[in-house]
Amino acid sequence: MTPRHLLIGLSVLVLAACSQAAPPEASKPTPAAAAQATGPATHAQAAAAAKARPAAFEPPPESAIPEGPFGDVVREGREIFVNTDVAAKAYVGNGLRCSNCHLDAGRLANSAPLWGAYVAYPAYRAKNGHVNTLGERLQGCFKYSMNGKAPPLDSKEMVALETYAFWMAKGAPTGEKLPGAGYPKKGFKPPQPPDYARGEAVFKAHCALCHGADGQGQQVAGRYVFPPLWGPDSFNWGAGMHQLDNAAAFIKANMPLSQGGTLTDQDAWDVAMYMDGHERPQDPRYKGDLAATRKAYHDTPMSLYGTTVNGHLLGSAPATRN
Repeated sequence: MTPRHLLIGLSVLVLAACSQAAPPEASKPTPAAAAQATGPATHAQAAAAAKARPAAFEPPPESAIPEGPFGDVVREGREIFVNTDVAAKAYVGNGLRCSNCHLDAGRLANSAPLWGAYVAYPAYRAKNGHVNTLGERLQGCFKYSMNGKAPPLDSKEMVALETYAFWMAKGAPTGEKLPGAGYPKKGFKPPQPPDYARGEAVFKAHCALCHGADGQGQQVAGRYVFPPLWGPDSFNWGAGMHQLDNAAAFIKANMPLSQGGTLTDQDAWDVAMYMDGHERPQDPRYKGDLAATRKAYHDTPMSLYGTTVNGHLLGSAPATRN
């Protein structure tokens, strides 16, 4: 059996474990948690909530990728999306893949699906203060989420990714945000301010099984089956997932894996606080002054960069590989 087949086989086993197993404390919510009317807390309630949302766009099935040169580029784009650390290795600085945050090969609604991004661009982004093309947006993912470097816009990797997005969005209306695009953040506020200590308890009960007790993920044959959530091999301080509202919305809709919607709103915000309250690689825009970098790029309550959490000034000693 090759390492790739071993990785796939063990991934299936661990995925099954994560969807079926949980530590004993996960089945015994505290009275306070049980009393919170903060969101779906059972699979039945989660399913009902999902049913109440507007129907998301349905991308074509992968079996519909055509034969011929166009289909070949679509398949190449999909391969880069799900195996970014191998297929676009020159541009990746950590162990992550596009599909770690954009689930089901970029198809899954409410996990920032690729079809939702394709029809939303060109668009203005406050992050860099100008109208971005889809290619520029994808370059940002490599720079921040992958802690790497941006592929040239005319590179084969970028062409393949944009082609995959174009094919996936076939039939979708352009110039508008589709139901299921991005993360479901509208009206999503915690009943109480997010809390690091509560988040640690949520992490131990619901997240550590897959991501490890230290948040450093799990590897098979040298590749991550489940990604690290902080530390030197995770996304850097410029990535969108370092913002509490993005992380909480993603977690609420999609985590634990295959059990999205089962955490309360408060739990999702608390565990986002815990995850984002750890060090990670430095923001590439950092020029030697932590306070100036926060003021220029992180001046929002949703960013913990440059603030003190659990006794540590975040961004002051960014995680680096040995």
